[in-house]
Amino acid sequence: MIAGMNEKGLKRLYLATLNSFRGLDYAVRNEAAVRQELYLLVAGIPLAAWLAPGLGWFAAMVAVLLVLPAVELLNTAVEKLADHVMPEYHEQIKVVKDLGSAAVFFALVLVALIWGAAVIDRLAV
Repeated sequence: MIAGMNEKGLKRLYLATLNSFRGLDYAVRNEAAVRQELYLLVAGIPLAAWLAPGLGWFAAMVAVLLVLPAVELLNTAVEKLADHVMPEYHEQIKVVKDLGSAAVFFALVLVALIWGAAVIDRLAV
């Protein structure tokens, strides 16, 4: 057994994993943006393997494709919580949702930067 990992720790890890998969299942069934970003991840991994100029590039290209849905999931969680707390329109809730959307935008820019740089590096050879 791993040092410091007892039966209670393993149970917590197991339950946390179940919670994660339930959240992902909900998001895939109900959020188009999450589905699109996961499709991008699935298509992007083999494309990155072919396109990446090296192992470091491959890791970076896949990493940003993992970060994107992670940020989207956080944005979705904030939006769901905001809708629960304040179901009617409220200007401050709109600001909260817009901030989450801005975070997703920056994650998309990061994907474009890393993948764009990889393509340029690959074509420059």
